[in-house]
Amino acid sequence: MKRILANDGIDEAGKQKLTEAGFEVLTEKVAQENLADFINRENIPILTVRSATKVTAAVMEACKNLKLVVRAGVGTDNIDSEAAKKFGVAVMNTPAASSDSVAELVIAGMFAMCRQLYDSNREMPLRGSTAFNALKKKYSEGSELRGKTLGIIGFGRIGQAVASRALGLGMEVLASDPFVKNTNVSLPISGLGVLNVPVSTLEMHALLPKCDYITLHVPGGTVLGKDELAQLKKGVCLINTSRGGVIDEQALIEALNSGQVAHAFLDVFTNEPTPDEKLLTHPRIALSPHIGAATNEAQYRIGVELAEKIIAFAGN
Repeated sequence: MKRILANDGIDEAGKQKLTEAGFEVLTEKVAQENLADFINRENIPILTVRSATKVTAAVMEACKNLKLVVRAGVGTDNIDSEAAKKFGVAVMNTPAASSDSVAELVIAGMFAMCRQLYDSNREMPLRGSTAFNALKKKYSEGSELRGKTLGIIGFGRIGQAVASRALGLGMEVLASDPFVKNTNVSLPISGLGVLNVPVSTLEMHALLPKCDYITLHVPGGTVLGKDELAQLKKGVCLINTSRGGVIDEQALIEALNSGQVAHAFLDVFTNEPTPDEKLLTHPRIALSPHIGAATNEAQYRIGVELAEKIIAFAGN
């Protein structure tokens, strides 16, 4: 079990760790339609993917020598887990490596919304030299994050990393997670050590109307549909860096148009890589192209965690 296909790439640190452990790491990008043929022809027992490659039931059924699929990231929705059980293919992910990078993107999205930076960045290149004063007036009613309430739906590693940063900004933090009761969030302060701050967890229906901002960190499924959006505080700002469709996209557009939701920040979309144009062009949606874990630091950590898991699996 010495050949690995890293079909969506791998950080050099992870590749080096695997090579030193005796693995041959192939980084050739194989098209989806040719994936099964390549795995069989090259006798690949281990496949690593990010979000681009889909590991379907058909791929696993066709690849009798495939023993392990590792998702370089948190979610495994691009891997057919039920089929993996059926065909005896182990599935792993790297949940610990990208928490900080996703959390920082959430905070960046919150700043972009509260000061309308995403919109001013669109307008300034077009009208900054001819309508400077008009734009200054347009964006003169920003708000501060300090003192606002952030609701976090899904309070695992990423949710708690977001909470730590929000607490540092002076926000009140509420959380909802059926698997997490009241807990302490670590708040590192340079030179002073770590503070442990208690965070309340609520049922989601109780959290929704209390929050000025809501961010979601769940593995999938529609969490905020039309009915849930109607329960939100009017003028709330929403953030989705988890999975496309966690917020019903059409219901979100309606809520933005009615003013129920003031702004939204979306990093993920239902129809990636071709998101709905209505989302991409909406004047009150800040956007990024699924880059939650796309920092050099996170990719380094992901590569190392991925390598360690593969080495441990092969050693069993």
